[in-house]
Amino acid sequence: MPRDYYEILGVSKSADATEIKKAYRKLAVKFHPDKNPGDPTAEDKFKELGQAYEALSDPDKRAAYDRYGHDAFSGGMGRGGGGGFHDPADIFSQVFGGAFGGGFEEFFGGGGGGRKKSGQQRGSDLRYDLEITLEEAAKGVEKELEIERNVPCGKCNSTGSKGSGGVKTCSTCGGRGVVGRQAGIFIQQSTCPECRGSGQIISDPCSDCHGDGRLERNTRIKLRIPAGVETGVRLRSTGNGDAGVRGGTSGDLYAFLHVEEHDVFEREGTTLFCDVPLPFATAALGGELKVPTLDGQSSIKIPKGTQGGTTFRVREKGMPSLQGGLKGDLNVTVQVEVPTKLNKDQEEKLTDFSESIGEKNSPVSQGFFEKAKRFFDL
Repeated sequence: MPRDYYEILGVSKSADATEIKKAYRKLAVKFHPDKNPGDPTAEDKFKELGQAYEALSDPDKRAAYDRYGHDAFSGGMGRGGGGGFHDPADIFSQVFGGAFGGGFEEFFGGGGGGRKKSGQQRGSDLRYDLEITLEEAAKGVEKELEIERNVPCGKCNSTGSKGSGGVKTCSTCGGRGVVGRQAGIFIQQSTCPECRGSGQIISDPCSDCHGDGRLERNTRIKLRIPAGVETGVRLRSTGNGDAGVRGGTSGDLYAFLHVEEHDVFEREGTTLFCDVPLPFATAALGGELKVPTLDGQSSIKIPKGTQGGTTFRVREKGMPSLQGGLKGDLNVTVQVEVPTKLNKDQEEKLTDFSESIGEKNSPVSQGFFEKAKRFFDL
């Protein structure tokens, strides 16, 4: 079984982002392969540290890990949008690069001991803004996305070269992709001008991809959207970003969801709200009222004398939770519908009705005028 990520970094489950980063920096320096040449145990621990830090430094991944453990990062997007981990050396470089100017090579003194590049570079992550309906958000849906992205070149098998002998190590940087100069106790590094950071020189570029090892194409990708999502939720599709340069790891595709406004329902979390007209007679006499839900029609009982603005709760007719469990509720607010067109006979009957009920049968009016006596000189 994989070790617990918190245990690997030596932090508690309540540790904040600063504590996690501090613990990673200390241990990554200790077990970096360049500091422990020929020690396979140190390299394994370095990889383990990279995975632990990547999982716990990202709020979405950390939440998924806390809920599902290592299962969150198995089987593609999985429950938490997990997928594979990045190269531990890339993670180390991202964490230390800003502080030391150019990555882990200069941190350990530069020179030939650093890890060499093979010309491969990870592909870029891509963003896709996706609109879905409230009904789709409630039930979950599979969408087919059409995106323009870089895909591996089939003609050269992503090498960028026509033949196997056309790829050579750059003599200027020795394959590292960077060149450096001494500046006091540090070595300042910059991208190699000869190979442009790839570490390789291609003497016979592929005629299709022109040495890049990838081509720009329109592709279709299926994305499963779980029930309960809302605007702002980000889903990650591992490996469906740009293909890497010359066979490098593909980036990821991030889908940002936007749930369209609904004609009938308003949403707050898992709770839905809607206004429904209530016939005047039903409000006075009571009865059943049909109301809309995302699952079809439902009925609620209306007590006699129901006033406009009364809200009824319909249990478990709201939205599902993204974390699972029971659905939210639907809150139905009734608005008493007053007839707008009456014939003479109806007007007379309504007048007689109004006179017969008197003020005692109008509790809302009675309460209002009791409070407002000083305004009306009553």
